[in-house]
Amino acid sequence: MGHLTGKTAIITGAGRAVLKDGSCGSIGYGIATAYAKDGANLVITGRNVKKLEDAKEELERLYGIKVLTVQADVSAGSDNEAVVKNVIDRTIETFGRIDVLINNAQASASGVPLADHTTEQFELALFSGLYATFYYMKACYPYLKETKGSVINFASGAGLFGNFGQCSYAAAKEGIRGLTRVAATEWGKDGINVNIVCPLAWTAQLEQFEEAYPDAFKANVHMPPMGHYGNSEMEIGRVCVQLASPDFKYMTGETLTLEGGMGLRP
Repeated sequence: MGHLTGKTAIITGAGRAVLKDGSCGSIGYGIATAYAKDGANLVITGRNVKKLEDAKEELERLYGIKVLTVQADVSAGSDNEAVVKNVIDRTIETFGRIDVLINNAQASASGVPLADHTTEQFELALFSGLYATFYYMKACYPYLKETKGSVINFASGAGLFGNFGQCSYAAAKEGIRGLTRVAATEWGKDGINVNIVCPLAWTAQLEQFEEAYPDAFKANVHMPPMGHYGNSEMEIGRVCVQLASPDFKYMTGETLTLEGGMGLRP
């Protein structure tokens, strides 16, 4: 039995994606795999139903846990609170509890300079990232208070270092960082552990980007000092398991940066 057996984790943006070698090819799916290996039942959301169903089939078959899939997309012009409420309601109907909320989903228009960014592109990043994190945290709060649960949000080096062509993405991620720190301050008294991770992982998207645009890849994607990119499951996913484990409750509200095997830097 794993540390998370009997617990329920919601992971947004966790549809199945794999690299050419068959290993986990996205941060969300890497986290879902790490949680499944540790015994947690999962609620995974995303826009692509096929990817969600593929994830459910593989995770249930390999690890013997239960996976609930819910198509969900927080976006401009939608009734987003209703979208998120549906995810939470179905989670409670199925599992009766929420122990971990992982806000991983994020869409953006990368590579577009600030002066050329449209309002629609800016809203894409803010709604899918910052607003979604806000709505999920609010909706999950009563249940996390009951279970003394954990929230794990995701920021990015794009915001920390001001990456070219990522103004809306960086703005959303820096907003999420601020939101996380406030929640850690306000919810600590309720026993809710709140953390944020700034990862750099090798994903299927990066793999495809390198193949299609080798020059742009070389100019914009820089190898971490340790000489390899983070592994979505074994490094980033396992960090997220650690952040939700009872032994890690003493550390809350920290920003953790995972850079290609360098480990955690509070």
